[in-house]
Amino acid sequence: MGKSYSTERGLVHAVVGVDLRVPAGQFVAIVGRSGSGKSSLMAMIGGLSRPTRGVVRVSGAEIWKMPDSRLAEFRSREMGFVFQFPSLLPTLRIIDNVALPALLNSRKEEAAAYEKAAELLTELELADYVDAYPHEISAGEQRRVAIARALINSPSLLIADEPTSDLDEQTEIEIIDRLYRLNRDRGVTLIMVTHNLALAQRADRILHIANGGLVA
Repeated sequence: MGKSYSTERGLVHAVVGVDLRVPAGQFVAIVGRSGSGKSSLMAMIGGLSRPTRGVVRVSGAEIWKMPDSRLAEFRSREMGFVFQFPSLLPTLRIIDNVALPALLNSRKEEAAAYEKAAELLTELELADYVDAYPHEISAGEQRRVAIARALINSPSLLIADEPTSDLDEQTEIEIIDRLYRLNRDRGVTLIMVTHNLALAQRADRILHIANGGLVA
């Protein structure tokens, strides 16, 4: 698959000829410097940015052939996202932030959504903060809330795009450990991009990306 952008300086090839297959339940780390194409690749896999060329299949479904409404539903059901910043809604309580994706999913009732949110927050050792607001908890705790939010619809694929880049070293280790345990305990497929090779060591497979392509 590939992704190109038109700019004032001409065509920019952000991702070039990437052929990536990830078996269900595997933890894959994609390592590369800033500007190497990591985030563009993840956006295509996650159904957020249409490839210029190539095919993306998730759980056997060719996602970019879906109508927008179906893709949005599929993405909500099958994928969870943990981005570089937690992006929690400041006016909502922690439990509301976690429950929100489930509330937007018409298949879940409000009571079931909040019950699942409470379970996830307990699992991530955040039960004492369900009624807190984002500004009342630490950066590491906010990242754990973001992980809970990503898991609320029980996705088969979890995409983590630089999930620890703004955290101190100890909190980085804690968050990667959390993601690793979720992969092992829940069997969720995990694709993580990072610039930190040391953090990537927990993965089953490490891939390197440079100039938009995977390199040996």
